Amino acid sequence: MNTWTPDSWQTKPLAQGVDYADRAHLQRTLAELAAMPPLVGSWEIEELKRQLAEAQLGRRFLLQGGDCCERFDDCRPEPIAGKLKILLEMGLILAAGQNRRVIHVGRIAGQFAKPRSAETETHNGVALPSYRGDLINRPAFTAEARAPDPRLLLRGYQRATLTLHYIHGLIEGGFIKTIAGKPLCWCGSCTAAPVNSGRQCNCHPNIDRVEFFTSHEGLHLDYERAQTRPGPRDSTWYDLTAHFPWIGDRTRSIGGAHVEFFRGIANPIGLKVGPTMTPEELLALIDVLNPNDEPGRLTLIHRFGLRRIEKCLPPLVEAVRRCGKTVLWCCDPMHGNTQLTQGGLKTRDFNHVLGELDRAFEIHARLGSVLGGVHFELTGENVTECIGGAGGPSEADLGKAYLSDVDPRLNYEQALEMAASIARRTGNSRKYARRLPPVGLNRENSNSQ
Repeated sequence: MNTWTPDSWQTKPLAQGVDYADRAHLQRTLAELAAMPPLVGSWEIEELKRQLAEAQLGRRFLLQGGDCCERFDDCRPEPIAGKLKILLEMGLILAAGQNRRVIHVGRIAGQFAKPRSAETETHNGVALPSYRGDLINRPAFTAEARAPDPRLLLRGYQRATLTLHYIHGLIEGGFIKTIAGKPLCWCGSCTAAPVNSGRQCNCHPNIDRVEFFTSHEGLHLDYERAQTRPGPRDSTWYDLTAHFPWIGDRTRSIGGAHVEFFRGIANPIGLKVGPTMTPEELLALIDVLNPNDEPGRLTLIHRFGLRRIEKCLPPLVEAVRRCGKTVLWCCDPMHGNTQLTQGGLKTRDFNHVLGELDRAFEIHARLGSVLGGVHFELTGENVTECIGGAGGPSEADLGKAYLSDVDPRLNYEQALEMAASIARRTGNSRKYARRLPPVGLNRENSNSQ
């Protein structure tokens, strides 16, 4: 491989690139962005990498989730607290069921850009650029709104900063105590002390404290590059827009700009693995992205859909196992299960999502592999975007609270039900199921602070 620099990606073909009309304006904006403080610290990134290495060994479990595509307008206390709350509640359920610690990684404070399968969309004979997320353009179907605007890069940085500041304030202020209630542990295998007593749970020490990490798809490389800084060690560079950026299924070309950029940063990184991935391509990507086989470095996030997982996943798992590579396997059961209603709305069936997840656990176990994480698009709000689940909306109910501009998300109640299902699938269900909080706990207050 050629020598890597933070700008070497610019010599490679760029998928999902953004065409700005005023390039000079873009360069001024990027220079301003590069002069601003980083969003996360390199020491936090290294701690996440250490925890992901433990997940590779089955000692921790990765829970990654959040919005399909964050909106700038959602940079408010209620939506932020709602997303944090649902991820922490899910984490408590998973920790209790599996008797191992959970790594909480949010799709938050940076998930402002989305790849699109078509560059344009057409309504009533008018074609305009597709909405690419608030970091790039705006959702209104007008020529002005859909034109890429460099100023949105600065606005995205500012919204990410405010979101992170509020999340840190909630966590440092003991937000998890309002979720856990009195018992520190729901596993039932210890005498849980009241939260306010200061004592620790014997099974899950310090469960009243939580580390929370951020992630997003590293799609807009100009934005990622502007916050990429040298680390404390020689020739080490970190993308400080997030702890855990990932490469999407549409931008994983081994000779492309995204793989070139990601191979040189020291962050733990994710790689989305879709139905077109071959074992040969996957092994080649692993060699490029993690040539030193560093523990915690590479997470493979597979996304096939219920109908395809049995065909697509086993050859990849077997190939990785044969070559002895160190990776963390994570299942994204959302993206392969998107469907359109007769009315043209995107939705996902809860049973299809859960079905793919069940098959994933079965396949990994059958092949002597470990599924060490899950990746969801979800929200703490009670939206009606995915059908099914206990008390979930039917197709006829989708219009009641369909708020996503891009892809459908699990709502608060569906997300909790999903966590309980995973815990029963992977843990000792008889031991803890009676102690799980009921699905829909505090549903009407799910966004409370």
